[in-house]
Amino acid sequence: MLSADSAAIVRTTLPVVGASLDAITARFYDTMFADRPELLDGLFNRGNQANGEQRRALAGSIAAFATRLLEHPDERPDALLTRIAHKHAAVGVTDDQYVIVHKYLFAAIAYVLGDAVTPEVAAAWDEVYWLMAGALIAQEARLYAAAHARNGDTWRRWRVVARREETPDVVSLLLRPLDGGPVPPARPGQYVSVRVRMPDGVHQLRQYTLSDAGDLRRITVKRVTGVPDGEVSTLLHDTVRAGDELTLSAPFGDVTLDDGGAPLVLASAGIGGTPIVAMLQHLAAAGSDRRVLMLHADRSPADHALREDMANLADERIFWYEQGAATPDRDGLMNLADVEIPAGAVAYLCGPLPFMRDVRAQLLKAGVAARDINYEVFGPDLWLAG
Repeated sequence: MLSADSAAIVRTTLPVVGASLDAITARFYDTMFADRPELLDGLFNRGNQANGEQRRALAGSIAAFATRLLEHPDERPDALLTRIAHKHAAVGVTDDQYVIVHKYLFAAIAYVLGDAVTPEVAAAWDEVYWLMAGALIAQEARLYAAAHARNGDTWRRWRVVARREETPDVVSLLLRPLDGGPVPPARPGQYVSVRVRMPDGVHQLRQYTLSDAGDLRRITVKRVTGVPDGEVSTLLHDTVRAGDELTLSAPFGDVTLDDGGAPLVLASAGIGGTPIVAMLQHLAAAGSDRRVLMLHADRSPADHALREDMANLADERIFWYEQGAATPDRDGLMNLADVEIPAGAVAYLCGPLPFMRDVRAQLLKAGVAARDINYEVFGPDLWLAG
């Protein structure tokens, strides 16, 4: 899909552009938000802007897409972008915003690289950008159509019908559509965006996995602490009670439970247990006879959100705790050395990145095929190289 002339230029300039992507994306966001501050209201996560995660995600996705185009010049690597398309649909990205991004991104490239950006270099990278943007626009259009939405508007008002304190820093909110209409279908493992108005008047979005995708929707929110604290999770914990209203997107996410009959290994850590519980509930509701081995690691039983759900829904389960473990639970981090992994198993992982790297390596060693290990992670799918 990338023309031969452009491919040659991109191959030559990729090392220089790649080495400068952090500076380019920093300049891009600074100038775009200075000119278009409204984009921070209800679209971009300003927490990720502050800690640099958004900048690194953009840089990583551009570099990965360009590299894949060079490796397979006759193909457009749409599959590489599926996870990003779902995230974009969850926040309501629209076609016209790709034009805005193009303007400020290419101005940043010219600013950072200076005279190295000849007209030929600019044209080659312009081709890369629009191949990537075109793939995303097409995927997002299909997602919006499936959600019966137009121009990114999948938002709907929901009422909080119950609030449950799971642990000292995790709360579950059960929700029902305010309009009394049917609950839109969701696959186990998908998430929704929650849009809230912050005290300063700016709307912010955060994604939360549906820990129950049945007739009542449930999101399970961990309070994010640090410097700074998570502003949306703090607001939800401190202010939202039964009877309040929230704005939610339609469900999105590409890491969902398959419909096959292979044995399942569901492995999670911390708040990563939320999609696992949704998968267990789906299997129970469907009367599935698939073999399911559920594995979870946490700091302690008191910190283990949705522990009762996991215990009640999974016949085969092992819990690891760094402190406070009691028989039959296990001490320490998740260790699969003496765990019998079912032959031909399909695995789903969710948790912190170091946890997923480690458990994936253990599953591979136990004979699970790499293609059968699925994992949920936001941002570009680059963590396996880390």
